[in-house]
Amino acid sequence: MVVALTAMLAAVAPQAQTGSADAARRRNLDQVLDLYVRDGLVYYRALKSDRRLLDGYVSALAGASPPSAPRAEQVAFWLNAYNALVLRTVIDAYPIARRSSDYPDRSVRQIPGAFEGRKHQVAGRSLTLDQIEQTILPGFADPRVFLALGRGALGSGRLRSEAFDPERLERQLTEVAAECVSHAQCATIDRAANKMAVSSVFSWRSKEFSAAYSDKAPPAFGTRSPIERAVLAFVDPMLTLIERNFLARNEFSVEFSRFDWTLNDLTGRGGR
Repeated sequence: MVVALTAMLAAVAPQAQTGSADAARRRNLDQVLDLYVRDGLVYYRALKSDRRLLDGYVSALAGASPPSAPRAEQVAFWLNAYNALVLRTVIDAYPIARRSSDYPDRSVRQIPGAFEGRKHQVAGRSLTLDQIEQTILPGFADPRVFLALGRGALGSGRLRSEAFDPERLERQLTEVAAECVSHAQCATIDRAANKMAVSSVFSWRSKEFSAAYSDKAPPAFGTRSPIERAVLAFVDPMLTLIERNFLARNEFSVEFSRFDWTLNDLTGRGGR
């Protein structure tokens, strides 16, 4: 009995220590987001001049042990890591120099290799931002996580002024989804033009959204593509009655908007 209890405590202790360490790191990120993020926009200049907490958080990620359970801890860990790494990428290059005419002058995409080339040390692995999005996050089978990524752009879902927390994760992701539907960059219904425009994120992650939502769309949309059915099922709970009645006629087109890569910079707008 004593031996069994000792073995059980030995197995639980590392998980408790890991969870405690992640909570401590998360508090630091919370402070950064609370201080420098307002309505999804970031005071990048001020953050660059006071980057100690963010740099400490990112440095700690290298030796972190991502929680093995429960799932909410894993999701929160990777979302927070991604969003912090984007902030670090931007302030390392801020003010960003224009290098390409393919993107806005002030854009995270003007930073060479920002998503696909720059390697970050996370939990003993060397990963790009794209690798986190494309190889780790899909495993959680919840496409809302892709709307929770702060890509450093106006076209992203709104970067929150708080870190993702395992105990509040479901509520936070529900809010992310609702904010998406109410945000013109994410979803817009134009009754006059008879169309619905939605973020390119839905098409980029069409596999995940289709798997999670396409079979939940009303039967009337059965002839539409899997991703269109998924989008319609996803937005439906957040629509007004007028919007829902408009879509029920099933005479509209669905368009994927061009993603706005303009930097989500609040510097100069709020006096900092």
